[in-house]
Amino acid sequence: MTIIRENILTANQFNMLFNSVGWDSPSKEQTQTALKNSLCTFAIYKEDNLVGMARLLGDSAMSYYVKDFVILPDYQGNGLGKALMNHMISFIKQQLPKGYKVSVELISSTGKEPFYSKFGFEERPCQCDGAGMFMMVKA
Repeated sequence: MTIIRENILTANQFNMLFNSVGWDSPSKEQTQTALKNSLCTFAIYKEDNLVGMARLLGDSAMSYYVKDFVILPDYQGNGLGKALMNHMISFIKQQLPKGYKVSVELISSTGKEPFYSKFGFEERPCQCDGAGMFMMVKA
């Protein structure tokens, strides 16, 4: 059975999942702050085992951002990512007042673009937008 829970993800769980896909996890303190300041966190379980996560950031009016979307490598390709993304999209729709139209954005890991395209995400640059950009800032 697959279960998705909201706002229960711990810093240790986050960092374990983050590391599972080869990303260097931030400090526990930085992770705790990020989780606390997220609009919502999502944890997906398969048979009581934590197998994935994502965070949702945003202003709840015009813009949402999907961040740290991870499914453990051994569980990828089994529909869990699809279930998690569909849950997140439903969550966003439930938060919106009638008539609102919002932007949902993300940065895909290399090679994962086809997964996100299935949900309607478009690669940039596209007809209406230039290339997405980002920078890392270190204190």
